[in-house]
Amino acid sequence: MEKTIKKFWPVFVIPTFAAFCIGFIWPFLQGLYLSFCRFTTINKATWTGVQNYLFTFTDSSFLHAFWFTALFTIVSTVCINLAAFAIALALTRNIKGTNIFRSVFFMPNLIGGIVLGYIWNILLNCVLTLLGKPLLSLHAPYGFIGLVILMCWQQIGYMMIIYIAGIQSIPTDYLEAARIDGASERQILWKIKIPNVMPSITICLFLSLTNGFKLFDQNLALTGGDPSHSTEMLALNIYNTFYARSGPQWKGYGQAKAVLFCILVIVISLVQLRATRSKEVQQ
Repeated sequence: MEKTIKKFWPVFVIPTFAAFCIGFIWPFLQGLYLSFCRFTTINKATWTGVQNYLFTFTDSSFLHAFWFTALFTIVSTVCINLAAFAIALALTRNIKGTNIFRSVFFMPNLIGGIVLGYIWNILLNCVLTLLGKPLLSLHAPYGFIGLVILMCWQQIGYMMIIYIAGIQSIPTDYLEAARIDGASERQILWKIKIPNVMPSITICLFLSLTNGFKLFDQNLALTGGDPSHSTEMLALNIYNTFYARSGPQWKGYGQAKAVLFCILVIVISLVQLRATRSKEVQQ
C-alpha cells in the first residue's frame, strides 16, 4: 500500500497544485506585471517602469495607513493572545459549564466581518452619544479603539480554542511531576505550560498578525477610514486607490500598493514563524 501511494503521489498532488497555480500564482504574476504599468484593463496596459512604486513610497496616505495598521496589529495581537490564553487556562480547570463558555466565546467568530463592523458601529456610536462624545467617524482615537475592540471580540474565541487544544496536549506526567517536586502554579505556567504550548502560540500569533494586517471589511464597516482617512488601514487604502478614483494611473498605483502589501505580509509572517518556532520544545 505504501509503495503504491509513493508511486502515484503526483496524481494526488497535481489537482491541488494546478488549482494553486491558477488561483494564486498566475494572478500574482499578472498583478506584479500590472504594478509596473498604467492600465485600465489587463489588455490595455502601458509599461511605465517603477513610476508606480515611486509614487507609492511618497504617498502620505499610504504611509499613514501603514503605520496605523502596524500599531493596530501590534495592539490587537497582544490583547487577543493574552486574553485568549488566559481564558483557555481558566476553561481547562474543570470549571462547571466549560463547554457553554467555550461556545459563547467562539460564537462571534462565526459572524461575518462586515456584519460585525456594522453591529459594533451602531453599538459604539450609541455609547459615545450617551457619553456626549463624538462619533467613531469624527474622532480618530475612538475609531482606533473601536477597531481593536471589534477585532478582539471576534478573534479571542477562535484563538482560545487553539490554546485549549495546546494546553490539553501537555502530558499530565509533566504537571504531576512538577507538583510532586513542589512547584507553584506560577512556576508550572512559565516552566511547563508555556514552553509546551509554543506550537499553539506560533499558530495564534501567525493568524492574529496576518488578520490584523489584512483587515478590510471591519475597517470599511466600522469607520470607513474617517475622519479624513485617519483610520484607513492598508487594505482599505489600496481599495480606495484602485476603485474610488478614476484614471488609468490610479489602477497602477493601487496595484503597486497591493504588491508591496502582499510582500510585507509574507515577510512579517515568515519572520514571526521563524522566531516562535525556534522556541518550541519537543515533547
